[in-house]
Amino acid sequence: MAKMTQEKIIETAESLIAETHASEVTLSQISDKLGITHAALYKHFKSKQQLWEAVANNWFNKNILEQINIDISNYHDQRQLLHDWLWKFANAKKKAYNDDPQMFALNTRYVDSQPLVLQNVLWSSYKIIDQFMNYHDTNYERAEAILSAFTVFNLPTFAATWNLPNYQKRFEQLWQLIEHGV
Repeated sequence: MAKMTQEKIIETAESLIAETHASEVTLSQISDKLGITHAALYKHFKSKQQLWEAVANNWFNKNILEQINIDISNYHDQRQLLHDWLWKFANAKKKAYNDDPQMFALNTRYVDSQPLVLQNVLWSSYKIIDQFMNYHDTNYERAEAILSAFTVFNLPTFAATWNLPNYQKRFEQLWQLIEHGV
């Protein structure tokens, strides 16, 4: 049998979610699909919650963060960089929602009901904002505040509004409200 890795377990969990269209995939289903014992999963993840956090994080990184292509060397204005990154972030979320709304809902349902998991998933986004704004905040409080201001453009609760014709206008209005405070 091939060496079992966290990545293989995460891929299998994602695959089962896609196949069954259910976020309530069990550890037994995952272990059966992998051909390992249920207990063997605990060698890689301390709890079911830790596994689902890893699945949510992986999905977010792959479907949102990795879709944001921005060359920071082209920017001399940090505010413009932040604006463009936030716009690309919002559109990556919108694209993920539009491309596969069911998978989007399944992957975000767990995160939405767990504020600390949401914070963990967004941690890498906070780090990105902190780095290119040169805040040097240990806990990324300013970056978190900025991303929180754009909740309507990144939390699944608001996904139904993302395809409205005034989407970009609303984004720009919000940007104008916070631009000078960043």
